[in-house]
Amino acid sequence: MRFALFLTLLATALGGADIRRPNILVIVSDDHGYADVGFNGGKAVPTPHLDALAASGVRCTNGYVSHPFCSPTRAGLLTGRYQQRFGHENNPAHDPKNPALGLPLSEKLLPQYLQEAGYRTGWIGKWHLGATPAQAPWNRGFEQTYGFIGGGHMFSGWAINEQKEYNVPLTRNGKPTTDIPTHLTEALGREAANFIQKKDGKPWMLYLAFNAPHTPHQPTAEREQKFAGITDPVRRKCLAQISLLDDAIGTVTQALAASGQTQDTLVFFFSDNGGTPATLGADNTPLRGNKGLLYEGGIRVPFVVSWPAQLKPGSSYAESVSSLDVATTALAVAGAPLPKERPLDGVDLIPHLKGQATSPLLRPLFWRIGGGQSFAMRSGPWKLVRIGKQPDELYDLSADLSETKNLAAAQPEVVRRLSDELERWNKQLIDPLFASPQGSKAADKKAKK
Repeated sequence: MRFALFLTLLATALGGADIRRPNILVIVSDDHGYADVGFNGGKAVPTPHLDALAASGVRCTNGYVSHPFCSPTRAGLLTGRYQQRFGHENNPAHDPKNPALGLPLSEKLLPQYLQEAGYRTGWIGKWHLGATPAQAPWNRGFEQTYGFIGGGHMFSGWAINEQKEYNVPLTRNGKPTTDIPTHLTEALGREAANFIQKKDGKPWMLYLAFNAPHTPHQPTAEREQKFAGITDPVRRKCLAQISLLDDAIGTVTQALAASGQTQDTLVFFFSDNGGTPATLGADNTPLRGNKGLLYEGGIRVPFVVSWPAQLKPGSSYAESVSSLDVATTALAVAGAPLPKERPLDGVDLIPHLKGQATSPLLRPLFWRIGGGQSFAMRSGPWKLVRIGKQPDELYDLSADLSETKNLAAAQPEVVRRLSDELERWNKQLIDPLFASPQGSKAADKKAKK
């Protein structure tokens, strides 16, 4: 009776009598530069499939993630809560024997809620939320799984080695395989297509976490040749990786179309954090900063929401949205109750993206790194940045997206108001439960060895 009531309310909210609950597809790329997609104006690499996805739905022009590097963003995404609330503020070291490193088992994840609501659930790709068996995705609500447990992986030609994070075996449904695909990005796209095309009468949720274009840059020789005009070898390989990623996403969207599920699938796409232009070949134009920093280049990402049955194709949305909103939105469209014991920090985006919300989405967004070494906050057009013991920085992002004009001295009342809000938020958090192994670039360094 209770679940039937939720479905009735869902049908009413979606504006029709059809109570078909959508499939939910969450696609995450890795270290993707803000300008390295066509739908954000990028010209260096064709991304026709991502551009088509954006054209089929809503391009969120102020899309954010909850942290400027990999694992904490993923922890926030799958819980729907600021990851600092439960101490997941750093990248965990890869240690299959240490349960203290990773997403605490006390946190309930989105797939667990959706399983209870009758969804088939799947994870494909990168995990990076703890390497012990109890922390693995197949023990945290995902029924069908394929991918690697660590924070990164080789893309081709690796020798399987369980002691090296980037060479661990790929797993299928919790069991190691001997798979060494021709190229991992292509393989992840095929696996996702297979998951999508398997119909069992249930709606499904798939978390598809690519590790491209994160290092090591290992595009196929054929794909790299298409960018032969790029003289910088790092940039050339990065663009080739993005091109392969776009093709893999095309494999996924084509599977949706071939199986007649495009209209009834809610798709999110975004990167886990910003790219790194100086050393890893990304382009964050026009943003300042990069992965690991609290300037826009570290936390503002390409962000698309598509649901052809409900959202207007080719539209855009200018209010701030967050990866934290994915869980709340997913539970709302699934007709599942929101948890009361651990309230979520996101909002249901659908009424806002449809233009049916009763008020604008003006909630603040917060960031903290290093256990409180640095902070940022966005409220409306204003962004407060506090880096260590340096003087506060205040930017009007509506007029200064590149964060070039510090207005803190000219707007002391705004700084004071945002500082008060930031302090109230910070009091709700706990200290980090673990440290990053060598800072946020540890995995990149390992990959180059």
